[in-house]
Amino acid sequence: MRVDRPQHLRTFHLVCRTGSFAVAARELGYTSSAVSQQIAALERDTGLVLFERQAHGVRPTAVAHRLVELSRPVLASLDELEHQVHRLATGATGRIRLGSFPTASVRLVPPVLSAFTAEHPGAEVSLVEEEPEDLVERLVDGRLDVALLYEYGLCPRQWPAGVATRPLVYEDLLLLQPADGPQAAGLTQLAQRRWITSRDGTDGALSLARLCAAAGFTPSIAYRSNDYDVVRELVAATGGVAVVPALGHAPDPRVAAGRLPQRGAHRTVLVAHRASPNPLLADFLSVVRRAAPAVTAPFVAVWTAPTLAATTSPTARS
Repeated sequence: MRVDRPQHLRTFHLVCRTGSFAVAARELGYTSSAVSQQIAALERDTGLVLFERQAHGVRPTAVAHRLVELSRPVLASLDELEHQVHRLATGATGRIRLGSFPTASVRLVPPVLSAFTAEHPGAEVSLVEEEPEDLVERLVDGRLDVALLYEYGLCPRQWPAGVATRPLVYEDLLLLQPADGPQAAGLTQLAQRRWITSRDGTDGALSLARLCAAAGFTPSIAYRSNDYDVVRELVAATGGVAVVPALGHAPDPRVAAGRLPQRGAHRTVLVAHRASPNPLLADFLSVVRRAAPAVTAPFVAVWTAPTLAATTSPTARS
């Protein structure tokens, strides 16, 4: 027996309830002939006689009543499936796969998720943390829907074709020095100091090398860590100095933090995505853009212009 025509089952239920092909046809918006053909097809598929044809209507057979009972949960499941498909298609539920780098996960992701889940309580958001190179790879091959990325002013990136990016936040790079020692106004006075920076080969380390080269020296690297909390602790404990992005710095009375005036001493946080049929994507991107202004920190500003000169930083600082 083969029952693979859900609409025929629905028509069958209605004919059983009304006792008439004509009445069922009117309720469904079909012709009586179309209803008759659906019932005939269902009888062929099942090998069952479902109705006794009479002069003034039809009467369900005993096996038809039994089929009604058996098929009720099937039709209920199909109705629920159609409902969930509709919710997926309209973005009422579904999943967004988000990629982020650690600093953005701390400062940007929480307000985004709070706003998005309030608007889409049935949606699921998964989060992956990686560096931009790995996030872009996941985005290109379809493992992510959206990624938060960064780009240092002195380390411009080329994003792959098909990846759309939009700047969200513009942050200054901060010079960290022990608060209890002499304070240098810029890099030129720090040529002889020990430096703390991120892992070798990262954009943070490369940005520091280029900033110092512009100031006329090569920094002597004493320690490396990709954790800005560790960098700050090492500055306080060892007397070393460091340059970190503003979103990565937490105020600490042991550490003096000041904006670097050098050209290119900034980092931009961007949101990236590819063209996708995911119905939640547009809403999620809208929430990301709206949530960015909630990020308030010294030396950080929401991106408000299409381009900014490398020597200029937004004035919205505290």
